[in-house]
Amino acid sequence: MASVDRASHPSFTKSLFLGSVESELVLPYPIQQGEDRARTQKLVAAARDYLATSYDPWNAEKERWVGDDTIRDLGDLNLMGLFVDPKYGGQGLSQSGYCRVMEEFGRVDGTLAVVMGVHQSIGTKPLHLFGTDEQKERWLPDLAAGRKLAAFVLTEPNVGSDAYNLETWAERQSDGSWILNGEKRWIGNGDRDVLTVFARSDLGHVALVVEGGSEGLEVGPRFDTVGLRANRLQRIRFNNVRVPAENLLGEPGDGFRIAMNTLNNGRMSMGTMIAGGMKGFLDLALEHTGARRQFDRELIDFEMVEDKIAWLQTQTYGMESMSYLTTGLVDRGNTDFALESAMTKVFASDTGWYGLNRVFQLHGGTAYMNDHRLSKAMRDFRIFPIFEGANDVLRAFTALNGLKALSERLPDVKSLRLSEPGKALGVLAPYVRERVGMRLRPERLQGAHASLSPQIGAIAEQTARLRAATETALRKHGRKVQERQLLQERLANAATGIYAQVATVGRLSAVLERDGEAASGAERTVAVQFCEGQAREVGRQLRALEINSDRRTKQIGHSIRTAGAYPFEL
Repeated sequence: MASVDRASHPSFTKSLFLGSVESELVLPYPIQQGEDRARTQKLVAAARDYLATSYDPWNAEKERWVGDDTIRDLGDLNLMGLFVDPKYGGQGLSQSGYCRVMEEFGRVDGTLAVVMGVHQSIGTKPLHLFGTDEQKERWLPDLAAGRKLAAFVLTEPNVGSDAYNLETWAERQSDGSWILNGEKRWIGNGDRDVLTVFARSDLGHVALVVEGGSEGLEVGPRFDTVGLRANRLQRIRFNNVRVPAENLLGEPGDGFRIAMNTLNNGRMSMGTMIAGGMKGFLDLALEHTGARRQFDRELIDFEMVEDKIAWLQTQTYGMESMSYLTTGLVDRGNTDFALESAMTKVFASDTGWYGLNRVFQLHGGTAYMNDHRLSKAMRDFRIFPIFEGANDVLRAFTALNGLKALSERLPDVKSLRLSEPGKALGVLAPYVRERVGMRLRPERLQGAHASLSPQIGAIAEQTARLRAATETALRKHGRKVQERQLLQERLANAATGIYAQVATVGRLSAVLERDGEAASGAERTVAVQFCEGQAREVGRQLRALEINSDRRTKQIGHSIRTAGAYPFEL
């Protein structure tokens, strides 16, 4: 799969900020078909059987590594190179197929899911997307077989979310090789075999493949983490490490683009891994609340318990719908999916963390015991809103891209001269007609099932309101909108809620067409419940753009910074 050129491919989410619902980009909902589906199902079955019979998460945590034997076993089961081309020993799955298999690992053990994701989603992916034929032939067969593990080496002690301003430096030599110096931290699989390292140089950012054991490569010490205890997270230092010219991915200057494209792809498996985890949590909740009795009743008979379980299923359905719509955008290959990838990661990791807490609550004190599966999950899942793009950063990324897209559509009224009213009218007239038409006839999602008309109408109204709110923000704040992060958060949350509804309506439409309305009643109830909840949340976020306590929040923030501590005495 080639990387997406954002300049030449449309973005569905950017269109939402413009007040447009580009239905052809998302409908019909992408459903796996044919050989890809068959291969995926076979690999899912292999993963499920192995995880149920041969893998022990508690032993892995005790040993502080999932085990080289586990890696070998997964390689033998063809699970280590899921998307790699078969000519390099992989399975050649689509993005949807790959993420479906990764869901199985998330259902059983967050740590193993992360180890697999680091190796495949971001470790092997740069070679898969940007490697030459020679580079692929050199490294991919061993990576796909599990004989070697891959790492994605980006984060530094002073560089996290601001990935552009790397301090690691690569100096090109006269023979085309590179001398690499710097330090990286929090690198999964960092002590292993094939490291894709990102650095700056006089020629721009570069992506270099460094092999484990290279002279001058110093690994360790290992970080002692709260969760993911069986994941090897390393500090890495490069002390005049010489990297051969043939180990450069792409061209000099391509490094940052390669890193961002890799992360955009990699985030998607996080959505499905967390969906798998949510399904596992739901199983635990049903088992516990059905077996546990209090006040002579099963726990699940109590409304507040039932509410939590119903919420968990509903949110998992929406999360799953978003995740596989996004992977479908990748598989179609003609859409810029960067914002959808970011929104799915944010929604999944935030919702997964909250859902885990609700299931934890249902189990009461028993879940607080250190040897309970939910206790381990609590330690493991907390990292998901942080890594592969911190959620607040991804919200800002989503909103700023939407704001930029709309700003490019608005007429530059400040440049118009009052002495030329005819010229001004010529520029503004089409724009005014567009805005009036949008208010009278909000654009609707085309191709969805006719019985979902209320949900389709709600999506149209919310999209029109998102456009209006985005324009208001631009006209009110101008360039300073880049500093208004609470505004950005609300716009991003609103866009995410609309996208979640689109995904759910699209999925349900496909089910209704396939199975008929009578056979799809239970699924319809869940989907409609999810959409209505998201519609309420979108409304809340958009109202908060106008009615909020931001000024008071800023005053309180300034006062506590000045005081340096809690300032009030009773």
